[in-house]
Amino acid sequence: MKAAVIVFPGSNCDRDIAVALEQSTGVPTRMIWHQDTDLPSDLDLIAVPGGFSYGDYLRCGAMAAHSPIMREVKARADKGVRILAVCNGFQVVTEAGLLPGVLMRNKDLRFICKDVHLKVEDSQSAFTAKYKVGDVLRIPIAHAEGNYFADDETLKMLEGEGRVAFRYCTSDGKLTDAANPNGSRNSIAGIFNKSRTVLGMMPHPERLADKNLGGTDGRAMFESLVETLS
Repeated sequence: MKAAVIVFPGSNCDRDIAVALEQSTGVPTRMIWHQDTDLPSDLDLIAVPGGFSYGDYLRCGAMAAHSPIMREVKARADKGVRILAVCNGFQVVTEAGLLPGVLMRNKDLRFICKDVHLKVEDSQSAFTAKYKVGDVLRIPIAHAEGNYFADDETLKMLEGEGRVAFRYCTSDGKLTDAANPNGSRNSIAGIFNKSRTVLGMMPHPERLADKNLGGTDGRAMFESLVETLS
């Protein structure tokens, strides 16, 4: 599997996700600067990483969504290349129109940095094939604008098409207000596009993909990608 990571001014998780990919693939991950206008032709996966692209000015992800490279990312997505968008990357791809909805300020208007629990809602994608529906994962979050919002019609469409990938939950898999750290509607932590080739999620699987980091609940995502796309 050949992968690339997009790097914006202010990205700070680009190296983290590149390391997680390299550990799973055994090959170097290509780093692509946001002002580039082309991508390698043989990519199986493009990662849009976390961080604070353009300092989170205007709206989180709004400026990065118009970087030159995003035109090519969108073109590759249209051709079925997998896109993994994490945290700020999730904000970028919603602003770019690759996924519906928007990420707003957290319900308590504060930056949150802690481990949370996620319930796996779908295992029929390249990202989640090595998980089981109902699995509960421990994955870190670090964001101030992670409150996923979509209107009622969009939520009905996402739920009806089974496009919710992960939800915030308790350690035993219950969906409660207390377990929802940012106020996201329907406790949504991650969603797919219609073809399940684009995944956007606020939690950081790359930060718990190695036992030296304190856990490996995120590793199966990268192993899923390798197994499915190699």
